Amino acid sequence: MTLEYLQNYWWLLISVLGAILVFLLFVQGGQSMILGAGSNARRDLIVNSMGRKWELTFTTLVVFGGAFFASFPLFYSTSFGGAYWLWILILFSFIVQAVSYEYRNKAGNVYGTRTYDIFLFINGCVGCILLGVAVSMFFFGAEFTVSRGSLLNTSSPVISKWAPTHGFEAIFNWKNLILGVAVLFLARMQACLYMMNNICDDPDFFSTLKNKALVNGGIFVVFFLWFLAMVCTATGYTVVSNPDYTVDVTETPFKYFHNFIHLWWALATLLIGVVLVLFGLLKSCFSKHWTKGIWFTGIGTFLAVVSLFWVAGYNDTAFYPSITDPASSLTIRNASSSEFTLSAMSYVSILIPIVLAYIWYVWYSMDKKKLTEKELEETSHKY
Repeated sequence: MTLEYLQNYWWLLISVLGAILVFLLFVQGGQSMILGAGSNARRDLIVNSMGRKWELTFTTLVVFGGAFFASFPLFYSTSFGGAYWLWILILFSFIVQAVSYEYRNKAGNVYGTRTYDIFLFINGCVGCILLGVAVSMFFFGAEFTVSRGSLLNTSSPVISKWAPTHGFEAIFNWKNLILGVAVLFLARMQACLYMMNNICDDPDFFSTLKNKALVNGGIFVVFFLWFLAMVCTATGYTVVSNPDYTVDVTETPFKYFHNFIHLWWALATLLIGVVLVLFGLLKSCFSKHWTKGIWFTGIGTFLAVVSLFWVAGYNDTAFYPSITDPASSLTIRNASSSEFTLSAMSYVSILIPIVLAYIWYVWYSMDKKKLTEKELEETSHKY
């Protein structure tokens, strides 16, 4: 296996993990609807429906970060080490999520369930929006510079340097927020479809979920098409790496549009994904009683996100453009680990199917029986 092959292979794995993570964010989407659930019984239904899956999202997030660290360490150090305010806010929101599920209904809870419901709501909104912001930077860039020679500077051996705001500027970039809002409403839509499939029949609640799925899905479609239009008309960087780790950077108008044309299979994957999402949403909302929409929108989301990762990283494209210094832009060629490391880690990548099998098994085991209010009243273990 050549180094180029290994770099392509690991970007494919990153794409798969990122797509799975975006799908599993329906947990955060459900949490964002807790405060408007109405009765305590219905709020408990939502919390426990989402609570049975929150560990899957967290596990995938950890594996996604670990895979990036192993395969593209320069991106990991540049982004996680530079835009630390962005990533600290993301990680903090997931920490309060874990604490909330652990202590929400625990005996001796002095803060009350309402406090932890607010924490879950914060994770639901902040987690989705900021992860969308982080992914959007793959297309619209970030304010950093990379100087490999600085590693030999004993007083300050820092390869990459970030803007003084260290990630705050990315959060308030309106282009990044477009995708952040799209991810939030996608997660909310899929949470509704998931609960239509997961919670035992309650005609009133089912009707409410259908209406919310349609509204949230409509908002998602608007913002996603807006983001897609910006991506296809954006100027990107075509980067060719040299043996001495320098790069030749060329600004390319409509770079990602050209990538979709050149990588026709990425365009086909995107279109199939969009059709599946629209089909799952519309059939769920306009059928009298159809509960399988989550599977169509879930597969569609996976395909659409995978295709976006492909056009961001393949075809000599800078998957992390530098606004400050285009020559510092990161590609899968100049940001990857060594051939030995990628080769060795390829054997470790066998764990990814194990993670997928774990997700499937846990999902199947927990959803064999639909959730009911009576079950929550009778069980001693609930979130």
